[in-house]
Amino acid sequence: MARILVVVDYQKDFVDGALGYHGAESLLPGIRDQVEAFLAAGDPVYFTLDTHGEDYLQTQEGKGLPVPHCIAGTPGWQLYGDLAQYHGDTRVTLVEKPTFGSVELARLVQERQGEGPHAFHLMGLVTNICVISNAALLKAHFPESDFIIHGSLCGGGDRTLHKSALSVMESLLMQVLP
Repeated sequence: MARILVVVDYQKDFVDGALGYHGAESLLPGIRDQVEAFLAAGDPVYFTLDTHGEDYLQTQEGKGLPVPHCIAGTPGWQLYGDLAQYHGDTRVTLVEKPTFGSVELARLVQERQGEGPHAFHLMGLVTNICVISNAALLKAHFPESDFIIHGSLCGGGDRTLHKSALSVMESLLMQVLP
């Protein structure tokens, strides 16, 4: 079963920018180690990028969460810390998404890695919004694949919602690592 790493929205605005929270930066070493290990093994790595335009505040999301963030091309849109080196790196796939989950991600995985089954490893931000949305979309598209959620490499500003999202992903038959 082929392994696939998906790093969800580990971008500057979610770590120390517009929607950042204390502690998000501490995920960087673990996420970096996973990316390097997957690349060294020749396994595919996908980064999702929350991507909005200048009209963000006029969108449904912008009306519900009126904090401009991850505006395409701005520093806050970039991958955080030294993960920014992967912008333009042909060994990884960057998937821009205008909302919480990405249908495009599933399409690209199917196109490049086939129907599976796969072993998806997910991590990133925010557990109860974008991580769970992408995990559920991938699970719906690849129902016979394994899903490993790296709980200690996920996070969000609300610890209770983080834990609840991990529990929901477990109920969707995903393995949640501590």
